[in-house]
Amino acid sequence: MSVIPAQISSVHYLPILTTLIALLFSLVLWVRFRTRGGLHHLWWSGGILAYGLGTGLEGAITLLGNSVTLTKSWYIAGALLGGYPLAQGSVYFHLKRKTADVLSLLTLPLLVFLAMLVILSPVNVSSMESFRPSGNIFIWQWLRLFTPVINIYSVIFLVGSAAWSTWSFACQTGNGNRAIGNALIATGALLPAIGGGMAKIGAVEVLYVGEFLGLILIWIGYVFCVRMPQS
Repeated sequence: MSVIPAQISSVHYLPILTTLIALLFSLVLWVRFRTRGGLHHLWWSGGILAYGLGTGLEGAITLLGNSVTLTKSWYIAGALLGGYPLAQGSVYFHLKRKTADVLSLLTLPLLVFLAMLVILSPVNVSSMESFRPSGNIFIWQWLRLFTPVINIYSVIFLVGSAAWSTWSFACQTGNGNRAIGNALIATGALLPAIGGGMAKIGAVEVLYVGEFLGLILIWIGYVFCVRMPQS
């Protein structure tokens, strides 16, 4: 069942632009992985791709109208995978490979389990809005209590590691670019998280803006990090 879009504003088209930027950024990170190696680059490339998948589904809802399939897919791509692969890239970058592998083995099954709950959950179609997605359609509302586990994990390793790196590089001579870059990444990663919190109370438009600005800040921060060191 599909609901025809209504009450659409210009903000609802913003995810389409965010998706295009995400695809380009993911390609840049993929090329970096192919030329430099490192599993963290692979995870980051996949993370930005998942980020773009979530915003792409938001754009599809704007263009095509909402449906149960689109909303459930959006919830999996956004609420569950929105920050996890990026955080896991930071895990592989900052921690030992064995530790990172263990964390992957512990968290990936939880992600699959939660995704299955989303797919299997009955829905209340009458609560579905025609022009924007929302987790309120799930009859199994208790499943939404588990998503903060993944989100907190993502914040700790994505935002937390970037914030710590900002401080560490700021205290070192010649690493000014990396300090700035990590500060931008930490800020950019926080914006979609804040937007996600606002989306839970119905202000999904704040999420759209946060995703767009957050991705731009993360990309600019990445550029600073890979530039030559500078005090």
